[in-house]
Amino acid sequence: MVTNHKRLIDILQSLAKAARRLVLFAVTALPLGALAQAPTADAAAFQVKLWAASCMACHGTDGRAEGTGLTIGGLPAKDLLGKLLGYKRGTLSATIMHQHAKGYSDEELSRIADYFSKLK
Repeated sequence: MVTNHKRLIDILQSLAKAARRLVLFAVTALPLGALAQAPTADAAAFQVKLWAASCMACHGTDGRAEGTGLTIGGLPAKDLLGKLLGYKRGTLSATIMHQHAKGYSDEELSRIADYFSKLK
C-alpha cells in the first residue's frame, strides 16, 4: 500500500513538473511568436494596430460596426480624440468606453484616433 502511495506521489510530482514546463514554454513562446509577426519597418504602427484590435470587438473590423456598435472608421481624428478624452476624463458618459479610455495615455488615444480616422 505504501509503495502505491509513493508511486502516486511520484506521478503527481512528474505531472506538476511537466505542467510548470508547459506554462514556462507558453509564457516565453507566445510573445516571441507575436514579435515574429510584427512588421520590422514600423513597430509603432504595429503597436497601434494591437491597441485597435480591442476596439474591434464593438466597433467592428476596420472600424465598421455591425449591429449595435458605432462605426468609427473614417471619422475625423480630432472628433474621435475629443470623444476618447471625454470618456477618459468623465465628461462623456458611456456604458464601457470610459473604462477603456482610462487605460491609455492621451498620446496613445491620439494615435488610436488617428489610426481609425484613416480607415475608409
